[in-house]
Order: sequence, then structure tokens, then C-alpha cells
Amino acid sequence: MNRSNPDVHDWAITIGSDFLQLTPDDAPPGGLSDWLAGRLRFAISDGRLPVGSRLPATRVLAGELRVSRGVVTEAYQRLVEEGHVAGRGRAGTIVVAAPAAPAPPGPAGPPPQSAVFGAAPGPDVFDAFRAAPCRIDLSPGVPDLGAFPRAAWLRAERAVLSELSAADLGYGNPAGAPALRAAVADWLARFRGISADPGDVVIVSGVAQALALLAQVLRQDGITEVAVEDPGSLGARQHLRYWQLDTPPIPVDAEGVRVDELRARGARAVLLTPAHQFPTGVVLGGERRRELVEWARGGGLVIEDDYDAEHRYDRAPVPALRSVLPDRVCYTGSVSKLLAPALRVGWVLVPPAYREALVAAKRNADLGNPVLAQLVLARLMGSGELERQLRLVRRRHRRRRDAMIEAIEEHLPGAVVHGAAAGLHLMVTFDADFSDVDLAAAALARGVKAQPLSWHGQRPQRPGLVLGYGATARTDIADGVAILGGVLRDVDRRKFGARLTTERPLAVSSE
Repeated sequence: MNRSNPDVHDWAITIGSDFLQLTPDDAPPGGLSDWLAGRLRFAISDGRLPVGSRLPATRVLAGELRVSRGVVTEAYQRLVEEGHVAGRGRAGTIVVAAPAAPAPPGPAGPPPQSAVFGAAPGPDVFDAFRAAPCRIDLSPGVPDLGAFPRAAWLRAERAVLSELSAADLGYGNPAGAPALRAAVADWLARFRGISADPGDVVIVSGVAQALALLAQVLRQDGITEVAVEDPGSLGARQHLRYWQLDTPPIPVDAEGVRVDELRARGARAVLLTPAHQFPTGVVLGGERRRELVEWARGGGLVIEDDYDAEHRYDRAPVPALRSVLPDRVCYTGSVSKLLAPALRVGWVLVPPAYREALVAAKRNADLGNPVLAQLVLARLMGSGELERQLRLVRRRHRRRRDAMIEAIEEHLPGAVVHGAAAGLHLMVTFDADFSDVDLAAAALARGVKAQPLSWHGQRPQRPGLVLGYGATARTDIADGVAILGGVLRDVDRRKFGARLTTERPLAVSSE
């Protein structure tokens, strides 16, 4: 122990079966590193490993647990990437930060459960949902944040700062830094089949701002409603409604949005997620794409939210609609699912008729995104680092998806899984009559956070859940789904329906 630093505790003397009562037999097959990282993370969170404490040497802990040293090294590395521990050379691996503790109850504490799962989701429902404390978070739409390339980002940032002139620190172009606009155009050409000039690209603060700017531009053009998929993203619907656009629902089936219903509605614009429909996961079928192109060429406008198209596992890439219909498609994307939502960097491409108005709306919103982050991201894209990151998270997300499907098969018999071929979430539906809001509320009361499917629909539908797996370790995924299964078993069968507890094979939709 380093006697010169009284704040560092020598935890290396309590190892093996005594160290945090670790028992590798509890780990799932092939998931030792996930299991160990999760146990250490939880110990840091609850104070058993306080800030300043030293973890056992990887060689020592591996020997005591009778696992390979690589298992321990990988677990430690994940904690390093998450910012919880840091290597200090000869001083060892030190706990440097604990996950934020839940706020105390009361007016300044976390929202009551009723604020999260009320009679109908209000405008602040996602704020309350994110703030609600839980032990296992299965929220959709978040990638593996522990995999964020901190070292690569720091290298790129140092390189950018070393080359940055004083003039570059002034106000930038409201449409975005030229370097990032060029990098995005190249990225979209290589990964989404979109041919675009850098001048077509406008950098925005995520898809949320893209929708806000488009709503303003469309209202100026006399468009007062944007049709949306049903079920479809509640968050996107709320953004459009905030900017005073109506959002009539258009049903989605196994082939995607019903274009015949869209045409019958007489809508002038529609918001779609054609590559991986949210939340069902279906891909817009070939015949539907042809119908949609015909509708758009007749005067319709498509807003294409390409929110997670790069995350695919079991199918060939699906070309973006923008690649075949650039003059009738407003295309949006971001790095929220590639790197982290906290970066708030996205892009939008619009038909020439709307480009000037969109840039004006962006200028008046915030004068443009912060330039430094744009230049760092441009360097990551240009160097191939972002492509390497995509390959890394695809592997991680695939393993976590598989873990969730296995857990659903074991703990939620009779459930139907949708959208497993791509993305960061699964949709699970039940052939029964009950409130999925009540189910999600009961799960949160037991420490598991999940979104009810009914949040994302405007019309009645089967109950279900939208379960994210991207940001959660495999062991926690298994534990969380097991708790969901327990909630279902514990509720009166007369309320939830006997079929939920009937042992039958898991159904995985081909969507």
C-alpha cells in the first residue's frame, strides 16, 4: 500500500472468494467479463469500492477467481472506458469516480412513479423517465456508452487544436463546418448510398433539432400536418406537435407504412423510419417503396429519419430513400446511436427548394453548432476511426441482442419479438389483454426501466414493451428480463391473461 496517500485503500489483501463475494459460477457461459465488470460497477455504485480504493492486480484476481487474466483485463478496461477507474502505473488500478447516486426523495428528488407512467404521456415524460432511478435500464435508443472512443477523441481533439488558427475560434458557418459537411457527405455515400455534395449538408444538434427546423420551414410553405407511422416514435411526434404541426397516424404492417392509407389521408408530408421502423423494426418492403416513390413524385414530401441504420446484424444494408428520390426527401441522421447522444451532432439534407429557408432557421436558432466538436468528429470520420468504432459496437450490440432474446425465451414465454435483425432495441408484444403501462410501472417499482409500447401508438394495439439492449451489460439484460418475467407471474392471471404464463416456444418475427 502507498503509505504516502492515505486516501488509497489496499483492497488487494481481500481477493478471491472474499473480494466482494465474487463467485464466477454465477456468470453466464461466455459472459465472464460482462459479469465481472457488472459486479465491480455495482460495488462502486453502492460504496463497497469507494473512490480512491485500489482493485486487485489482474494477475492476482484472475488466479484467485480461476479465470483467465484476459477476462479480468477486459472487465477492468470497460470500467476505464466508462470513467469509473483509472490505471496509475505502479499504484495499480484506482477507483476514480462512482456512478451518480439517485437523488434523495422529496421535492428535489427523482420524480414519483405516477409522473412517469400517468394516464397519458405528457410533454416532459422522457425527462421524468430518464430521471427515474433504477437498477437495470432497458431504455431504447442508447448505444454502448462504455465503448465511447475516449482515447481516439482526445487524440483527434489535440490534433485539431494544434492546427486551429485564432480565426477558426470565431463564429462559424450556421450550416456547419465545411470539414464536417464534407466528411458527412462522404460517410453517407459509403454507408447509405446517398450521393450528396457537402453543400447539401446542414449540421444540426441532433435529429430533434432537424425536426424542429423542418417544422418551421414546412409551416412557412403552408404545410400544417406531417403524417407519422403508427406505432411510431412518441418523441418525434411530440417535437412536431410542439411546432404546431398535426400528426395524423398512418398504420404500419409487416411491409412498413401503408402507402394506400397515406394517400387516402391526403397528407402532403410524412415522417418515416424506413430502414428500421421504430418501434416495430420492420423494413419498408420493395413494393411499398415503389408506392411511396410514386406518391412523393405526385407532390408528397418524405422526412426520412435514418436513426440507427448502421446497426445491422442479420441482413444486407437497406438503401436510404434519399438515395433514390433526393428532390422529395428530407434526410436526417446523427451520431447519437454511433457514438453518444450527449454530443448533440446530426445532419439534415433537404431538397433545393427548402435549403435556404432551413439554413435561415438554423442561423436564427443558434448561429450554428459548436465548431470544435464538428472538427473533431470530421477528423474521426476522415481517419477511419468512426468506421472502426462502428465495427466494434456492432459486435457488442449483437452479443447483447442475443442475450436479450435468450432471456426473453427463458422468462417471457409466449412473447413475440420484433425487429431483431438490426438496431438497438427489440419490440416485444403479448397476446393478452392488459395495460403495458401498468406492466412498465410495476417493473420500475422493482428496479427495471422499460418503455410501454402503447406510448408510441395513437390507436389501440396489442400490449407490449420496447426494450433497449445497446447500453446494458449482458448479465444485467438477463437479470432485467427475469424481473419482467417475475412481474408478469406475480400479477393476477385474470388481469394479464393465462397465456402469458403458458410454456410455449418463443416467437421471433421475421421483421
